[in-house]
Amino acid sequence: MSELSRPARIWYQSFVHPTEQAPYIERLQAFLDGAAGAGIKFEVHGLDPPDRHFHPLTEFRCAAQVIRNAIEAERAGYDGFIIGHFQEPGLLEIRGTVDIPVIGLGEANLLAGLSMGGRLGLVTIDPIFINWHERQVMAHGLDQRVVGVRAIRADLPSFMRAFTDAASYTKARDDFVEQVRPLVAEGAEVIIPAGGLPMLLFARECPFVIDGALVLNGIAVVAKAAEMAVALQRLVGSVVSRRGTYAKASASCVEEYLSARW
Repeated sequence: MSELSRPARIWYQSFVHPTEQAPYIERLQAFLDGAAGAGIKFEVHGLDPPDRHFHPLTEFRCAAQVIRNAIEAERAGYDGFIIGHFQEPGLLEIRGTVDIPVIGLGEANLLAGLSMGGRLGLVTIDPIFINWHERQVMAHGLDQRVVGVRAIRADLPSFMRAFTDAASYTKARDDFVEQVRPLVAEGAEVIIPAGGLPMLLFARECPFVIDGALVLNGIAVVAKAAEMAVALQRLVGSVVSRRGTYAKASASCVEEYLSARW
């Protein structure tokens, strides 16, 4: 079997708890199974403890866990790694540590959105993340193409109810549309739900268009971005430059990280 035709396993790192939010994990896995191309297997993994406190300190703690998981994924023979959290903490460090493709949910959607419209708008799950996403957009060098970031107010239980309860879904959708409309009025042509939870929740809308603006199906986007990255690595032998931003960590650097007591 040639390298190009060999089946590929891609680790999808969700930031919810693997058992407490098992229904979400199962829905996400089912969606990825349906989206996967021939010979591609996505495997969803959660975090314990999950990302449950909306604060930069929690994002930092999750980054430390996810970096370890990415190293583990590469050593276990996975062909790619997805950071399935829009804030994508640890993306820089992981790309500088492993040789398999690493795809960030936020970055993949921002880049895909630019191919679908001239200006983007983001709607996040809580106002505390507005500043985070504004910095994230600037870090990716895309601030001139993003008209703004707005937020709904929703906790994890309300999102979970919205997956199965029609009234809860309608409320979540209405809250989202309310935040989208000002972005469209400011010139946004493509809207990105800035989070895996709203992305999966609204995946049932096919297509999802609000006042003429396209709402990205972000889970589908990141899945196909990961498939492409794996295929490109097999074709050209690399996925990132090792000069500068993603300079490769030495083996001793990695082992020191893994042996550290947190």
